Amino acid sequence: MKQSACLLLISLLSCVVSTAGAADSNYPSRPIRIIDAFVPGGPSDALSRLLGQKLTESWGQPVIIDNRGSAGGIVGFELASRAAADGYTLLLAPQGPVTINPSVYLKLGYDPQRDFKPLTQVSSGAYVMAVNPSVAAKSVPEFIALAKARPGQINYASTATNNLLAMEQFNYMAGVKTVNIPFKGTGQAVSALLSGEVQVFIISPLVGLPHVAAGKLRAIGVTGLKRSPALPDVPAVAETLPGFESVVWHGVVVPSRTPKPIVAKLSQELIRIVKLPDVKERLNGYGLDAVGSTPDEFSALIRSETATFAKLVKQIGFKPQ
Repeated sequence: MKQSACLLLISLLSCVVSTAGAADSNYPSRPIRIIDAFVPGGPSDALSRLLGQKLTESWGQPVIIDNRGSAGGIVGFELASRAAADGYTLLLAPQGPVTINPSVYLKLGYDPQRDFKPLTQVSSGAYVMAVNPSVAAKSVPEFIALAKARPGQINYASTATNNLLAMEQFNYMAGVKTVNIPFKGTGQAVSALLSGEVQVFIISPLVGLPHVAAGKLRAIGVTGLKRSPALPDVPAVAETLPGFESVVWHGVVVPSRTPKPIVAKLSQELIRIVKLPDVKERLNGYGLDAVGSTPDEFSALIRSETATFAKLVKQIGFKPQ
C-alpha cells in the first residue's frame, strides 16, 4: 500500500511539473499587462509604451499599458505586488518607488525587494534642472543667490520621491529653502512650471528637453556628475555643488513568485529589446542611456541604492511621511 501511494504521489507530482513546464513553454499565449505606476504623459508612460510595442512585435501578443498613477507610485506598486505571478503582469519600475520610497514613507503596502523579481534595468540618465523663463536666474549660482535672497518664496514641483529628494538634496547642499508643491503627474507639474505657478522643476530629460529646445523652459543645470551629451552647454549642478548627483532610471520587474523559466524568458527578451539600435536611438533622443542589465545586476543596483538613499534621507534631515 505504501509503495502504491508513493508511486501515485510521484505520478501526480510529475503531472504537475509537466503541466507547469508546458505552460512555461507556451508563454505568452494571451495579452500581457504592463502596470505603469504614474499617470500618462510622463517618462514611465513613454518607456512602457515603447517596451510594449516591441514585445508585441516579438511575440505577437497585445501589451496593455495600465496607468495607475497616484501617491508617488505606491498605488501601482501595491497593485502589482498582489497580481498573479504568471508572467502576464509586468511593472515598469522607476527608481523612486523601488529604492527611495522605503526611506521616505513610514508605511508601504509593498516591499520592493521582497515582492518583486527584477528583470532588467532599461535606462539611466541625469535630470534637467529647469526654471520658468521669468525666473531671474540663468545659472545654478544665480539661482542659489536668488533663493537665498527670497527664502521660502520659490516653489518647486515634485511628482515622485526621485525629484522630491533631488531638490531637497539641492536645498541642503546649497543652504537654501524652496517650497515643495506636489503634483500627481509630470504633465501637471510641467504645466505649472510653464505657467509660472512653480518656478523650478528637476525634470526627466524625456519630458523637459522639448520644452527647453522650444525656449519655453530654461535649463540651468543637469544632475549627473558630468554634462549631458543632450545639453552639452548646460553645466552640471556638481560644478557648483561638488558631489551633487541625482540620476533617474527605470527598470522592469514582476511579482516575486513568477516561475523562473518565465522570468528568464522575459528578461532575455527585454534585454534584447533594450539593446536594439532603434531603441537605443529613441532613448538617446530622450536624453537617456540604454542599459539592459541582467536580473542579478539590476538586483545588486536596487540593494545598493536603497542603502545609499537611506543614508541620504538621514543626512539631509528629511522626515519620513
